[in-house]
Amino acid sequence: MTIERPWRTTLPLLAGALLLAGCSEDQPTQAEKAAAAAVPGAPPHGAADEAAKNAPASHVSESNDLIEFSYSYPAEAARIPELAKALDGDRAAKRTALVAAAERDKAAAEKNGYPYRPHSHRQTWQRVTDTPRFLSLSAEIDTYSGGAHGMEVFDTLLWDRGRRKRMKPLDLFESSAAFDAAVRDAFCAGIKRAKAAKGITVDEAPDSPFAECPPASTQTVWIGSSDGRYLDRLTIAIAPYEVGPYAEGSYRINVPMTGAVAKAVKDEFTRDVLPLN
Repeated sequence: MTIERPWRTTLPLLAGALLLAGCSEDQPTQAEKAAAAAVPGAPPHGAADEAAKNAPASHVSESNDLIEFSYSYPAEAARIPELAKALDGDRAAKRTALVAAAERDKAAAEKNGYPYRPHSHRQTWQRVTDTPRFLSLSAEIDTYSGGAHGMEVFDTLLWDRGRRKRMKPLDLFESSAAFDAAVRDAFCAGIKRAKAAKGITVDEAPDSPFAECPPASTQTVWIGSSDGRYLDRLTIAIAPYEVGPYAEGSYRINVPMTGAVAKAVKDEFTRDVLPLN
């Protein structure tokens, strides 16, 4: 097992990194970085915080006859002690679960005389945006547990610097229902366009398991920024089997931050969200 500890090693560039066209951002200017000081509860910028400020990214990997495991998160997350601790805990829990399932299946394979295929879990957290108040991260997760194929799923988180608290993007909104109502038309139209780009026609037959457009809130929501200050971009990640058979793969649907979406945001977060003009 190789562990590249955050205070010793920087994260290598990962091949095939997840590209969020709808949730990319420009680098904040000095003025925008200075604006962080105005955020209640934002970390101070004195010498005492130098170690956290310079914390490099974290990457852990392991490969053997039983499992293949990797888990990484960016430097922006490593600089926040509470968040780094939470992610380290998640990493440990994911590895423990992977090993337990792998040992069980390996024993069953040996008992029944069929080959064992190593189980795997590969999870990569990446920065979506880093505003004065929020750090937004996306995760792409690939798993394999010995079946015909692996599985791709997604995760998301927001770190609120003001409250020093981990959140989900949907926590910014009045309710899941309010969010769904605000984005439904754009989300469903986006799915049709994405399918068409793959040469796939949406199956709208009444008995089709994929006839209905699912609520956006049941998928993975990533929230980003175009200017490094305000949250004004949404991408909804859809895993295989959600809107089509496995062979279709996954989808990433960009949804505009319209006035209707902004109106669904809780009052306490309205100053952090900027709708399109």
